[in-house]
Amino acid sequence: MMSARFPQLARLLGATAFAVFLAGCVTDQTSSLVAPANPLPAGAPRLSGDDRAGEREHARLVAAFGGEYRAPEALRLLTEITARLVAATERPDEAYQIAILDSPAVNAFALPSGRLYVTRGLLALANDASEVAGVLAHEIAHVTLRHASARSELALKSALVSRVVTDVLNDPSAAAMLADQSRFKIAGFSRAQELEADQIGVKTLSKAGYDPYAASRFLSSLGRAGTLAVSAAGAGGRTAADVLSSHPGTPERIALSLQAARRSGGPGLGESGRERYLAAVDGIAYGDNPTDGMVRGRRFVHPRLGIAFEAPEGIALENSAKAVLGASPDGSRRFLFDAIEAAENQSLAEVLRSSWNEAVETESVETLSVNGAPAALAIAKGKEWIFRLAALRLGGTTYRLVLAWKGGPADLDRAFRASLESVRALSAEEARGVRPLRVQLVTAGPGDRVEDIAARMVTANRPLERFLVLNGLERDAALKPGGRYKIVAE
Repeated sequence: MMSARFPQLARLLGATAFAVFLAGCVTDQTSSLVAPANPLPAGAPRLSGDDRAGEREHARLVAAFGGEYRAPEALRLLTEITARLVAATERPDEAYQIAILDSPAVNAFALPSGRLYVTRGLLALANDASEVAGVLAHEIAHVTLRHASARSELALKSALVSRVVTDVLNDPSAAAMLADQSRFKIAGFSRAQELEADQIGVKTLSKAGYDPYAASRFLSSLGRAGTLAVSAAGAGGRTAADVLSSHPGTPERIALSLQAARRSGGPGLGESGRERYLAAVDGIAYGDNPTDGMVRGRRFVHPRLGIAFEAPEGIALENSAKAVLGASPDGSRRFLFDAIEAAENQSLAEVLRSSWNEAVETESVETLSVNGAPAALAIAKGKEWIFRLAALRLGGTTYRLVLAWKGGPADLDRAFRASLESVRALSAEEARGVRPLRVQLVTAGPGDRVEDIAARMVTANRPLERFLVLNGLERDAALKPGGRYKIVAE
């Protein structure tokens, strides 16, 4: 949240942006932007113009998704899977490079140059090598199809990638970026192209000796993860958990992928590679990167900014690159915490008036101190929504906290004040103690039930549902004694 590189957040959630916010809070997130990847080392071969452009695209995309994630065993496995898939395509001589991106979003994409990308969020969701192979086979199919197209089409795709990333990096005022931070429509493929890539991907998956049913299996997990994200964000929430949001609907893709798998043979014929895959992702980071702030139930901590707060009861929080957003299950309450630009001599009451589009009720403005930090409160009313606003200065930064609701009981004002009073500076020791959540493997014992192992998840928000989705299990599933399952642990 709120990277120090983005002080220009004043008015970010003005009229249009906050309207988008009210329509549906973001339910997946990407890490804050970081410096581009290192340039080519000294002595590296000189690159052509196209190659240099490809390297620039690569660096910008890696930066937009939080940098590269270091997981040597997982990367080694992904490289082997890619080589095996490429050998099974109609272009086995093509060269590909794969990178893991440090983003909790569930995403994968490819560049025309043969660069392949998967996020650590996708690796956490997949349950075996064949599922990840299905994703990569789909992306390789996109590259293969583009290779057969006119060079003018390739240039158009490349220009689209460059334009999208430029927007991501340089247009923080775009309202859509707040509501959909991780929904990068990188490929911009048509529906027909997506479905064709699915079909070719399943065929390649089978020819490479992997379980062809893995593609539909992962798509099913993807759909369930999206549903869970929407549910956690509240009614009207949207999800960015779909692997490239420009794809056709997940149910349609599952059905067609199943048809393609059946043409390849019956279930159980291909390799899944489950045990090696689970070993490779054991310990991988899960969820937010601590340097960009972390959600722990209703609590949010940001060790780099040195700040923490707690959301009102019943609000499920989601962190994005520029704000912390939240919603109640029914969508009737919305929450926002962000940093805004303010002049040093500007009063906090004036900050509220100038950074909020709805008219602030003058008689509602109140000044006070919150844990030793100066603050101001106010009320603003729209057609349907009532906004409780606060601004406070802490550590040289001005923060804004907003609780919006449609009508609602009077005790929401007390809930808002309690949340505001929870805003405080982190001590250096507390900041150092913030650790990322990680995927951890556990072995089911005789008699262990799904509920027993799910209770060991440290996520406060729907641990049972998250455990089921994370492991591709149904609610009535019986655990296999001696089987290994993923949980989220500190």
